[in-house]
Amino acid sequence: MIYLRLFLSFMKIGFCSFGGMTMIPVINDEVLRYGWMTPSEVLDIVAVAEMTPGSLGINCATFVGLRTAGILGAAFASLGVMMPSLTLSLLAAHFIMHMKGNKYLESAMRGVRPASLGMLVAAGVTLSLSTFWPEGVLSWSTLSLGTFFGNVSWNLVLIAVISGVILLKFKVSIPKTILIAAILGLVLA
Repeated sequence: MIYLRLFLSFMKIGFCSFGGMTMIPVINDEVLRYGWMTPSEVLDIVAVAEMTPGSLGINCATFVGLRTAGILGAAFASLGVMMPSLTLSLLAAHFIMHMKGNKYLESAMRGVRPASLGMLVAAGVTLSLSTFWPEGVLSWSTLSLGTFFGNVSWNLVLIAVISGVILLKFKVSIPKTILIAAILGLVLA
């Protein structure tokens, strides 16, 4: 019975929130309502879930399920919180496979590709500006070549270039590249 309750509670959390910090009040309500944890334990779980890799929802579900009902509880809670994403992904895949060969869908998908690339480039530019200039994003109204090149954190640019070369030329795995970048950060800082 506890496994079904964990699954349904975290499925509700998955369907009733939009991910990230919006999940915290719903997680708090559900966990406290069933007495699975105290308010301070919920805060600890959220803090640990924020520090660990992965999404907040999956991490909280795993920790609460593990604490409440062991490994099987963690599996049921995690599956419950993933249910909305799994459902929507399966529906989208079914729709796309059913419509395969449709000229309108093919045209729409061709339009999505450059938009996705544009969003990736915009994210890269935004992250680059906030990473390589310690004062934050440069103001376009006061931008000159002197301020542009004079305020650059060249050690961070060097780490980015080395990481890119390691990834693209030498095909080193992402975790190893992150580790190398961390070591370079310690050395070059």
